[in-house]
Amino acid sequence: MIDGVIFDKDGTLFDFRASWGAWAARLVEMLAAESGLSASVLGAAIGFDPVTRRFVPDSVVIAGTPTEIARDLAAALPGASADLLEERLNRLAEGAPMLPAVDLAAVLGALRDRGLRIGLATNDNEEAARAHLAAHGITGLFDYIAGYDSGHGPKPGPGMCAAFARQHGLDPARVVMVGDSRHDLEAGRAAGMRAVAVLTGIAGAAELAPHADAVLPDIAHLGAWIDSLAA
Repeated sequence: MIDGVIFDKDGTLFDFRASWGAWAARLVEMLAAESGLSASVLGAAIGFDPVTRRFVPDSVVIAGTPTEIARDLAAALPGASADLLEERLNRLAEGAPMLPAVDLAAVLGALRDRGLRIGLATNDNEEAARAHLAAHGITGLFDYIAGYDSGHGPKPGPGMCAAFARQHGLDPARVVMVGDSRHDLEAGRAAGMRAVAVLTGIAGAAELAPHADAVLPDIAHLGAWIDSLAA
């Protein structure tokens, strides 16, 4: 029996490549114009190719926090302040064009109709996460929203997941964490939850399967998987 679901955001609710490729391209082009460095050099610092708009599998953008992204960029920008870069990254993130991986209102609404509590745990900042959900009219479908800066720590630590269960009186063993990266799955496991992987991010099934109870094409398949547990 499942009583709650906590989702990752990028690569899970929203298609990662389509959403963050444009953001990363804008970021490195802007910093290149200001610094005189090439966009390719700055892109390499965060595992991103601005020509193809593709991320390498271990890109810090995929599962890292804005703090970590800013740190890596600052290392490539002589004299740059990581703290100031982090502030800029967070402002840019709020306006990033998010492309839903599925019909989010329909899928999340169907899960709520099952009586499930719904949460969000993202290594993005909370303000940007709320802006992205609001832009698609789905904020009200969430009982809980947390980012790396919400006071529970980032993933793969269990803090955000554990806080979701604690605040809503849920047994972690009856909650599932859904995400597209090992960080997501490890965070859920560390909080005592089931872990389900989806393939709308960068990582493939072979990488995720050893860490997941199930690997699904996208979150639209989650309801049927939950139903199968009770069958």
